Amino acid sequence: MKKRVGVAILGLGVVGGGTYRTLVDHREFYLKTQNVDIVVESVLDKNTARLKELGVPEECIAGSIAEVVANPAIDIVIETIGGVGVAKEFVMMALKEGKSVVTANKEMISKCSHELERIAKRNSCGLYYEASCVGGVPIIRTLLDGVQANHVLEMMGIVNGTTNYILTKMTQDGTDYQTALKEAQALGYAEFDPTNDVEGFDSTYKLSILSSMAFHTKVPYTKVHREGISSVKVEDITIGKEFGYTLKLLAIGKNTPSGIDVRVHPTFIPDAHPLASVNDAYNAVYLRGDALDDIMLYGKGAGAFPTASAVVSDVIYAATHSEIKYSTFKNNATADSDVKFVTDFSSAYYIRLSVDDQAGVLAKISSIFAKYGISIVEIAQKSKNAGEERVPLIIITHKTHENAMKNAVAKINASDMAAVEAVIRVEA
Repeated sequence: MKKRVGVAILGLGVVGGGTYRTLVDHREFYLKTQNVDIVVESVLDKNTARLKELGVPEECIAGSIAEVVANPAIDIVIETIGGVGVAKEFVMMALKEGKSVVTANKEMISKCSHELERIAKRNSCGLYYEASCVGGVPIIRTLLDGVQANHVLEMMGIVNGTTNYILTKMTQDGTDYQTALKEAQALGYAEFDPTNDVEGFDSTYKLSILSSMAFHTKVPYTKVHREGISSVKVEDITIGKEFGYTLKLLAIGKNTPSGIDVRVHPTFIPDAHPLASVNDAYNAVYLRGDALDDIMLYGKGAGAFPTASAVVSDVIYAATHSEIKYSTFKNNATADSDVKFVTDFSSAYYIRLSVDDQAGVLAKISSIFAKYGISIVEIAQKSKNAGEERVPLIIITHKTHENAMKNAVAKINASDMAAVEAVIRVEA
């Protein structure tokens, strides 16, 4: 016997609009393949032109959130408004009325899932957020229902399409950062204010969510070391190529004996690494488990229909599973007191210096690195740039600690023989 499920959609922007069209256009398909009749009962959006554009029937247009949550025909509320203000308020109202919520809102989930899940438990309803991370790529479902036999030891991901597009343009075409950013904005990949993407906030929220699920403990976004791509130079990307590296903005999570290591920053990876070939606005997450070893999930990380695919997947899951799953860890505002976080993490490093072109300089720099226990793998001197007195010197190190590298860089910069122009971490 088929099951009828009523849904409401809050917000008809890019993702909300894609979700509406997907649910309406695929209704018969879901009835046939999933034995569930998903009906869009209500839509809430003030943009009348958008409502008309999508062909929303007059009787489905809600006048307020109160009207939506009071409607007994609605079982699931889909939130695609974004942000933490109104979106959080509306989601809390829906949960308090016992309606399950599906959301694509990574900032809200990263910052507020502990509050929302508490309300959901109290009212015996679900909170689902597959679409909050990596668009249409089913990474959350994989963590929940695919690799749960494993201790996940490590994940590395390209989880922001905007920055990946910009770095792809800089890598393949030699485009400078500002020009590549303008192209991303013209194509709709980047917002007018791109800070959330290019400074790594978006990736930080996603890494907080994914690492919490992967490592079964709360990883607050405030524990994630964050750096963006706005200071990346084409010069370093080009030199990195010569050493066999590709530059990506990576979200990295490692569950180590010393504690949880979570960070977002520009990273050189070997050209042979599967993530190195993920270009343009595509996303991918590379996982390592103690039983399955390595796997990678790849696909479109944003856009109306890829993200709608993840939203609707959660709707179908909620509609077809009577047992509600909540977090596998204690979901509080902060991490458990016994959980350690690595701050002095280990990495290999690429360093570009400008140095005096005279005898003895290299020996002095090497001695500074040696003082802090930093071992050099490769070193190369480049041709002097026109109009400059100093020459570029490139150093690749073995793995060392972040604090040791910071101290060495400070020592070099305090000298009158050289200046550190760029420091980029290297992951195998």
